[in-house]
Amino acid sequence: MRQDTLVSLLGGKRGAFDATAPVVVFILTWMLTGNSIAWAAGASLFSAGVIAVVRLRQRTKPRAVVLGLLSVAVACLIVLYTGRAQDILLPRIVSNAASALVWAGFIVFRRPLLGLIVGGLLGQKTRWRRDPDLLRAYSAASWVWVAMYSLRVAILTPFWNSDEERLAVVAGGIAQVALSWPLLVLCLIVSGWVIRAILPKDHPGIRHPRDPAEVTEPEPTAP
Repeated sequence: MRQDTLVSLLGGKRGAFDATAPVVVFILTWMLTGNSIAWAAGASLFSAGVIAVVRLRQRTKPRAVVLGLLSVAVACLIVLYTGRAQDILLPRIVSNAASALVWAGFIVFRRPLLGLIVGGLLGQKTRWRRDPDLLRAYSAASWVWVAMYSLRVAILTPFWNSDEERLAVVAGGIAQVALSWPLLVLCLIVSGWVIRAILPKDHPGIRHPRDPAEVTEPEPTAP
């Protein structure tokens, strides 16, 4: 399985750009218009609409486009309602906190999401779950993704809570960009290393799950 395929499925460069571009537009407009939340929100919504049109023309799944546009709209509505520019970070904080809980929950119930995603890419469905080694490796590697989402929450939340509005908006926006694509790639590399480290040396790899029920015991030799 190619790493870029997994990154693409989990968001990839395009997903990271679509999520962060409206935030960058919001911050730049907010600064250039003398901290006008109305202008910043309008510009952010406009940029999200342009991105949505471009993605639809590129035949991106409409569901992903609509969800992306809705997330920006919700963020802008929150900012317009509260009058706090740093609240543009709030939807991202909430979504990452929810993602961390979901990934952790799937691990607890022995259905690590990383295994479900990779298994789907490789056409294995859930056959990998019958392999104790793969189940253990995917579970451990999925905790890396829980850590990634939790790290985003831990870093963005202080900016959102800050009383220094300019610091919160500018530094928080920069942090959000840095925590998107670069952190996703790092997380992929680390989780891949964890899988390789946990699988036994004689394991055939993620492409070839082993089913203990199919392993035949050697016939005893006659005395």
